[in-house]
Amino acid sequence: MSPSLRDQLADLIGQISTIIVGKRAQIEDCVACLLAGGHLLIEDVPGVGKTTLAHAISVSLGLRFSRTQFTADLMPSDLIGVSVYERSKEAFVFHAGPVFAHVLLADEINRAGPKTQSALLEAMEEHQVTVEGETRALPAPFFVIATQNPTDQIGTYPLPESQLDRFLMCITLGYPDRKSERELLAGADRREAISKLRPVMSPVQLLEAQRAVQAVHASEALLDYLQALIQATRSGAWFVEGLSPRAGIAVLRAARARALLGGRDYVAPDDVQYVLPQTIAHRIVPVPGAGRGRREQVRAMVEAVPLP
Repeated sequence: MSPSLRDQLADLIGQISTIIVGKRAQIEDCVACLLAGGHLLIEDVPGVGKTTLAHAISVSLGLRFSRTQFTADLMPSDLIGVSVYERSKEAFVFHAGPVFAHVLLADEINRAGPKTQSALLEAMEEHQVTVEGETRALPAPFFVIATQNPTDQIGTYPLPESQLDRFLMCITLGYPDRKSERELLAGADRREAISKLRPVMSPVQLLEAQRAVQAVHASEALLDYLQALIQATRSGAWFVEGLSPRAGIAVLRAARARALLGGRDYVAPDDVQYVLPQTIAHRIVPVPGAGRGRREQVRAMVEAVPLP
């Protein structure tokens, strides 16, 4: 990794950390997800900074930002766009929806119905949408940050497995520690602070960084270790169903991005171990009677699988 890229990424994480205080690890996860070309799901209670984080990232990278509040009556056309007949042109003209942005914040995604949730599948997987038989490309880079309220809250619809699988990572922010919360209480309004931010990277530089992630080396021994972990998820000892090949590729992409953030041009086993809970816990269900949450079950499995 070039010194300039290293400095740019450090400045990016540092600037976002001035807005989302006390959450550097989660910010690094978010940046790694973006570098890996994936999409991010943030699951947490309202009011802990999910929307603020998404906005700070887009401003810091000079990306076009769009926010959509998902509600029970939101329709797919509200998200993707619709063709409207314009009398002056005597033709139907397509009016693009909020999905045509670099960063789409799907706020409280699990409050919308399944039909609207599914409207994002093609956009997230193919970086394009099909409207009235015509395929339209989305801007590059394209990054979906979706927030999700706990499923036990009123008015939520659980995301289907096919939708969850489109998210490279799922993280939680959690409540701030006492020192960080005091800084929030005594400091300036976060929205005002975001308005003062300036881009530290351009969209072109971000695309270059994403290409640098693809060039990070993964040795044969590292791939052996990753396959051993994937096979462990399929053994039936830890989870009801194992990881798909696409999920395995997602883990490797995230590990490469984590290595790049660490200033290395190769993936280490520590990178895989670190990103594993964030990349697979939302995709798999522990076996009955495990007595652990999803992330804890993933960590227990990692401890049981020896390094090759």
